[in-house]
Amino acid sequence: QVQLIESGGGLVQAGDSLRLSCAASGRSFSSYGMGWFRQAPGQEREFVAAIGWSGTMPAYADSVKGRFTISRDNAKNTVYLQMNSLKPEDTAVYYCAATFSTVVPKSSLSYTYWGRGTRVTVSS
Repeated sequence: QVQLIESGGGLVQAGDSLRLSCAASGRSFSSYGMGWFRQAPGQEREFVAAIGWSGTMPAYADSVKGRFTISRDNAKNTVYLQMNSLKPEDTAVYYCAATFSTVVPKSSLSYTYWGRGTRVTVSS
């Protein structure tokens, strides 16, 4: 079992930066692939970024490529999402998730454990 707790969300202006953190508890964090997803009001949950267990194979949604960076610190059981040049369309609740898959998946169906989310609001 893995428990995930996101933090770092907030209200910012367009062009600002935020860093989200996801702290994991439970066993074998370093053996899980980790992903970030987001869900805007009235929309489906969508993939944002993911990273393999060793920190390799980062993957990004086209909408955030070049602006967001995913990273992880296995010694701290934490995965991060650095978000730069934020846009109003980045407004959403952001969730982190853990997967057993050795290939970094983009489908939410491939993730087993989920956090409760942290809200990001970007004003124009």
